[in-house]
Amino acid sequence: MKKVYTDEQIVKIVRGAEVSGVTVKEYCREKGIHETTFYNWKKRFGTMEVEEVREYRSLQAENARLKRLLAERDLEIDAIKHVLKKKW
Repeated sequence: MKKVYTDEQIVKIVRGAEVSGVTVKEYCREKGIHETTFYNWKKRFGTMEVEEVREYRSLQAENARLKRLLAERDLEIDAIKHVLKKKW
């Protein structure tokens, strides 16, 4: 089953690995995450604080919403162009 981690948990896990004193493999096993997940989090959120991660995620959601709106608008424009091409 896939577990969803909060922003605080992700930052805490990434920061905790730096000070744990054990290997990444052992640390990930303790936390119950896969090493690949850890390295993806570290690459994406390694230098960020909790607030920055929250802002990043909200910007991603806003970007996805705007892309959907743009796609819908493009479909509407194509439909209007198709209707206007017909000769009455």
